[in-house]
Amino acid sequence: MDSRAERTADGAIVVPQMNAIVLDRFGGVDELSSRPIPLPEVGDDDVLIRVEFAGVGSWDAVEREGDYDGAFGVASAFPYVLGWDAAGTVAAVGRNVTRFDVGERVYAATMPVPRGGFYAEYGLVEAEFVARVPDRMPTEQAGAMAWDALTALSGLDLLDLRPDQTLMVFGASGGIGHLAVQLARHSGIRVLAVASGDDGVALARRLGADEAIDGRKDDVLAAASEFAPGGLDAALVTAGGETAERSLRAIRNSGRIAWPNGVLPMPVASPGATVSYYDGDRSRAATDRLNAIIESSSFEVHVARTFPLGQVKDAHRALNDHYVGKLALKVG
Repeated sequence: MDSRAERTADGAIVVPQMNAIVLDRFGGVDELSSRPIPLPEVGDDDVLIRVEFAGVGSWDAVEREGDYDGAFGVASAFPYVLGWDAAGTVAAVGRNVTRFDVGERVYAATMPVPRGGFYAEYGLVEAEFVARVPDRMPTEQAGAMAWDALTALSGLDLLDLRPDQTLMVFGASGGIGHLAVQLARHSGIRVLAVASGDDGVALARRLGADEAIDGRKDDVLAAASEFAPGGLDAALVTAGGETAERSLRAIRNSGRIAWPNGVLPMPVASPGATVSYYDGDRSRAATDRLNAIIESSSFEVHVARTFPLGQVKDAHRALNDHYVGKLALKVG
């Protein structure tokens, strides 16, 4: 029996509940449903977050369909709660947690397996992966930020570029990409942003890209040659496909390419430059660095649309539409 369970006067056992969006099996959008489930039990090293905003990403749809089932070495269990990013306030902490106080604004990156994600009123995360929301950042932006920003930061660390070296951000108007543009410019790197649509090009330029083009209709190789006649020093690829693969020919042979795991499709042919596949770092050291950048710059998370939690199906359908930046759920 759950240690928090209580017996009512008539002998019934009652466990604390919360509202959540759950899957009882993997599949399409219509498998998402809302209902009460047990509130997570706080362990010694955990932080319980009262979720206000949760991010919605393309990987949520992939996970919803079951493509991640067993991928993390842990068997999936139902009811299954999606949601990798969130921000809100601290509701409770474990006995070993001293960095956070109840009521503080925090954000976190989690993995829905095995403890459940953030499409719920509360989310449970190890304290190592929780960070305070910077004072200047709205909670809505923080809720859609963590994994994308940390993946962008990890990619730039991998590329290890010096100020004034040149970087192509492919997919620069997407979740990871529009944050990578800002992080690169903060480090003094010259950025050629390959975005999607006129609105994507406008966003990349507003966020500081030295040059921005539309990868759907512009000649990327010609633009890259003009931007860096001797070849680009590096690329961060946040959207795969034929155009991305062809565009990598703009990277000089001694250059480097960072490709986050999960960005599909994978390249068919190997470009001349070295490709490194990697995962984002969500450690405390990484979030501390990210927060320092946010506090000292005009960094923003562009949230294209925010849906009430009850409209989660519409949010998942919108993943198939054209949008720039991120989508989010308003939970609390």
